[in-house]
Amino acid sequence: MRRGLATLALMTALVPFPGGGAQASGGGGGDGADASGLNLVSMEEVIVPIIEADRVAGNMRFKLVLEAHDAATAAKATAEMPALRETTVATALEFARLNASGMRAVDAGRLNHDMNAALKAAEPGLTRVLIVEIAAAHN
Repeated sequence: MRRGLATLALMTALVPFPGGGAQASGGGGGDGADASGLNLVSMEEVIVPIIEADRVAGNMRFKLVLEAHDAATAAKATAEMPALRETTVATALEFARLNASGMRAVDAGRLNHDMNAALKAAEPGLTRVLIVEIAAAHN
């Protein structure tokens, strides 16, 4: 049994995951293009409550990386981060109110769709919004 788990851990470490795993978090640094020519801006973790039956039933936490069309837009997004976080929190609160529960997995596809629509409206120079971490917890 132990040998099987060790083999599984080794195989998982060697599997190339889509997006290269660290690509979104490495090099972008929030200030323009990284080594691969991507213009990535990371956002600090966002935590919003999950409200069920008029009480806080848990929380949803996630991290985003914003992909900008060019370095100028990435710099602009970095400068406008407080406004972009405000849009993110408002969108996440609405998503959590309608679609989240601490007892089931978060629908990351739906959250991604909502975040892309909201943040592209706030900053039209964004190419896409990438969810790099997401979790929900029950109280």
